Amino acid sequence: MNGKNALGALLVLVGVMAGLKFLGVNFGAILGLLLPLILIGFGVLGWSYNKKWIGGILIALGGLMLLSKLGAILILILAIGLIVAGVSLFKKDNRRVY
Repeated sequence: MNGKNALGALLVLVGVMAGLKFLGVNFGAILGLLLPLILIGFGVLGWSYNKKWIGGILIALGGLMLLSKLGAILILILAIGLIVAGVSLFKKDNRRVY
């Protein structure tokens, strides 16, 4: 796909999304997760073409955006880990000598 076709496809996609938003279909949550993944993908692509600075910046930016979106899940995983660690301390054999 050359640049002219890619630009045309992008314009059609943006137009369709704007039209669907006018009709009441909202893609906010999907795009909120999709945009960081697209940035990470472009970063990996840039990294593979030896554009290390641009690729690294895009990967870091996409990772930070994705981290902020998945913050609640990370906090839940941290809470489960703390509970498991606390229970394991209760069940630990106290007869060990170090």
